[in-house]
Amino acid sequence: MEAAEDVNVTFEDQQKINKFARNTSRITELKEEIDDKKKQLQNLQDACDDILVLDDDSLLIPYQIGDVFISHPQVETEDMLEEAKKNLQEEIGTLEAQVESIQKVLSDLKVQLYAKFGNNINLEADDN
Repeated sequence: MEAAEDVNVTFEDQQKINKFARNTSRITELKEEIDDKKKQLQNLQDACDDILVLDDDSLLIPYQIGDVFISHPQVETEDMLEEAKKNLQEEIGTLEAQVESIQKVLSDLKVQLYAKFGNNINLEADDN
């Protein structure tokens, strides 16, 4: 069994390791938020599909705004659902751009840290 190389960890190295850990945690949070928003988007799409099946323009459809439900005509409800879908798609796009940006930072940090510490540091996430 070989002894691990004795590598001196500087303050700057520790800052990079801490930054890597913070960004890894942040990327996990963002991915969970993206998944939640995609589920919300699918629910809105399902609601749109259900409303399209309705054939009664005089029917008032309850739409949740905050903690209350307000009844709207079918066309108005469809418009509100489409607007909500559009907003969610924009939010998902913004979150995905943040993930991409953080992944670039993580990639740069990996190169720097592996260059100094080699096999003495493990920066790979346990993706299950």
